[in-house]
Amino acid sequence: MVTNRNIGEVLRIVAREARRFERPSVSRIARRKRDPFLVLIGCILSLRTKDETTDAASARLFSLARTPESLARLPLRTIEKAIYPVGFYRKKALVVREISRTLLREWGGTVPDTMDDLLTLKGVGRKTANLVLTEGHGKYGICVDVHVHRIANRWGYVRTRTPNETEAALRAKLPRRHWKSINLLLVTFGQNLCHPVSPFCSLCKIAPFCARFGVARSR
Repeated sequence: MVTNRNIGEVLRIVAREARRFERPSVSRIARRKRDPFLVLIGCILSLRTKDETTDAASARLFSLARTPESLARLPLRTIEKAIYPVGFYRKKALVVREISRTLLREWGGTVPDTMDDLLTLKGVGRKTANLVLTEGHGKYGICVDVHVHRIANRWGYVRTRTPNETEAALRAKLPRRHWKSINLLLVTFGQNLCHPVSPFCSLCKIAPFCARFGVARSR
């Protein structure tokens, strides 16, 4: 079982393994240029959408607009066409344009850098806000998506029912030096090895530590 006595070693192993795989879409956006606005919009587009689709849609949209000013001026139909076929593309087109206009109207065109302020933006939940804080602003946060929630529970490091509960548990337990990196590491790990169904346990270097909670079958 993964505990605070071995979590540092476990995450070092995950980091070594993750180097073999491509980074998640939003992390690639942040790596190319740490721009909180691009991270925010990229994260909105990525919700319930595969990374390869998000990559292409983000590239098309950012070739047209890379600032709140320029995105706010785009016609809705142009945004829809640029981001299709991301999931719920019509709704997301409305959201990203409204976010841009709100940033201009209330924040002087800048993306806020606190959790409370980010949560006032339409369509922004804790997952997105934490990702903007860590990947966009370089501040401390713990972004918990389905991969982080699943793997932290599978390891036995936390015992929680929802991503929000997992975030709270990690904030209380995980050493602060790991907060910024845990999302990137576990998303990469979860997408490539620690799958929701039939994970690659025979190939996993974390197997000696893992409690395997919820694993009915594996490869």
